[in-house]
Amino acid sequence: MARVAIIVEKIYEDLELQYPKYRLKEAGHTVDIIGPKAGETYEGKHGYPQKAELSAADVKATDYQLIVIPGGTSPDHMRRSEHIVRLAREADKAGIPMAAICHGPWLLCSTGALDGRRCTSYMSIVSDVINAGGTWVDEACVVDGPIITARTPDDLPAFMQAILSLLADGKAKGAVGKPIAPDWIHKLVKEDSQG
Repeated sequence: MARVAIIVEKIYEDLELQYPKYRLKEAGHTVDIIGPKAGETYEGKHGYPQKAELSAADVKATDYQLIVIPGGTSPDHMRRSEHIVRLAREADKAGIPMAAICHGPWLLCSTGALDGRRCTSYMSIVSDVINAGGTWVDEACVVDGPIITARTPDDLPAFMQAILSLLADGKAKGAVGKPIAPDWIHKLVKEDSQG
């Protein structure tokens, strides 16, 4: 079974942390909750508290087979932590899979991990993803190499299916799903991709 890190910071999207945590544990994987400070409790967007078991300063990416990055506005706070950014950069350099949902790709924008990859995210960070070199698509779950991305809590089933498949047999596939971004976002993406 795999050892998985889930990164926590304040104002995380509750479902995007708790649903993967329990699905991974149900499947028999070891889950470590990593935050800026071990023992500190971070409150979710909807008020659910989550204690960090370990500090990002005290772990290495190579300790894990997967790193999960939930959304909410927590990734904006994650990007302010030298050690969380270092952990994600180490994972990128080592080819360790990272799975980011909703605003989670914001952290990946600080690593180079999205450069040249197809990915998705919540629609409000489309320009950030494109500026980080990603090719943004409006799909429920996108898998490109070691990077798994999804858009919103509604996409958690496809996101978790990709994660659990990756951990079980080393292979994951995305799911197209129904487009949810408004037309102006699709126009923006098309304009940005044409240079």
